[in-house]
Amino acid sequence: MKKILFLLLFGILTLMAACKDDDDGGGTFNGEDLTNIAYEPTPHELVIPKGLPSMNIPADNPLTEQGIELGRRLFYDPILSKDSTISCSSCHSLKFSFNDVKAISPGVGGLLGTRSSMSLINIGFQNNGLFWDGRSLTLEDQALHPVENPVEMAEIWDNVEVKLQRSADYKKRFREAFGISNSLEITKELAAKALAQFERTLISANSRYDKKRWQLDPNPFLLSDLEVDGQKIYYDDLLGTAGAPTGHCAHCHDGSALYSSEVYRNNAITQVASLDDFPDKGRGEVTKLRSDNGMFKSSSLRNIALTAPYMHDGRFQTLEEVIEHYNSGGHYAENVVTGSITTLNLTDYDKKALLAFLHTLTDTSYYNNPAFQNPFK
Repeated sequence: MKKILFLLLFGILTLMAACKDDDDGGGTFNGEDLTNIAYEPTPHELVIPKGLPSMNIPADNPLTEQGIELGRRLFYDPILSKDSTISCSSCHSLKFSFNDVKAISPGVGGLLGTRSSMSLINIGFQNNGLFWDGRSLTLEDQALHPVENPVEMAEIWDNVEVKLQRSADYKKRFREAFGISNSLEITKELAAKALAQFERTLISANSRYDKKRWQLDPNPFLLSDLEVDGQKIYYDDLLGTAGAPTGHCAHCHDGSALYSSEVYRNNAITQVASLDDFPDKGRGEVTKLRSDNGMFKSSSLRNIALTAPYMHDGRFQTLEEVIEHYNSGGHYAENVVTGSITTLNLTDYDKKALLAFLHTLTDTSYYNNPAFQNPFK
């Protein structure tokens, strides 16, 4: 009898301990008062490299050092996923220009979706929708989607909020970043704001071509003759050089420093009988317009050599395959823009030159930026 009473008392004491609000995951219904933690956010001055445009930053989510650091931790923390195995960085690796090297990135349990991850480099400059289909208009909205996607993080935000509210470290960081008074004020909206702040700092503009184009380096031999010839092929439609080999690259990956026109195009990679037959309707899934079926956002070509495989479904393993596709003219459909996608008739030398130029858009200097790296390592 004494043994039974002892076990009952032990169980009650254990249950009471589990209900306390402590550092190892406990929590109370009323949350924890955080007003004893100083709230003194430090504004972050974003440095825009020469050649890049200004960035639109929402008035209700200004950049602060505390908000950016909170976002960096959330970006690398698998706490956002159902089983704590997947973080944002799982599909957006620093090493690969915040992309990965898989056609389709596996989510929780190894489940696969249908689309390739996109690079996050210079994502803060994009103003015409995010994701391949443009379904999110802001980074704050975009950050909400992967958590509840069943083939990505497979979690629900209510659970994530509880996990964050019970973390001693996150309670302090959310207070310092957003001035909340109680741990229960940690919400998915604030988490998304922090992630968006961090992502707006992921800027890259230090490639060899940047140095040449904006005269950041006086070396006259920064680009080889082969690379210069590739540059001419890339920009042919802008330069209008008579008789020159044509690449038509700048139609979709414009001549600005972003190397993306942010347009949605059918780039003729899928052969279909009609616009109704695309296995992935892309932009059409969002707009519900038949004319948008099979259209996807033109990704940036910055660091393109680091982000294989290519296209929304990762079907091309190499840049050589991509160039061969465009050189062939692809597959006709009603919404393929004539003149933008057409047989190019590039010679072997032309293709080699264009490939060489694309490699000049690689910037690996951000690798060593500690502000971009995993804070848990």
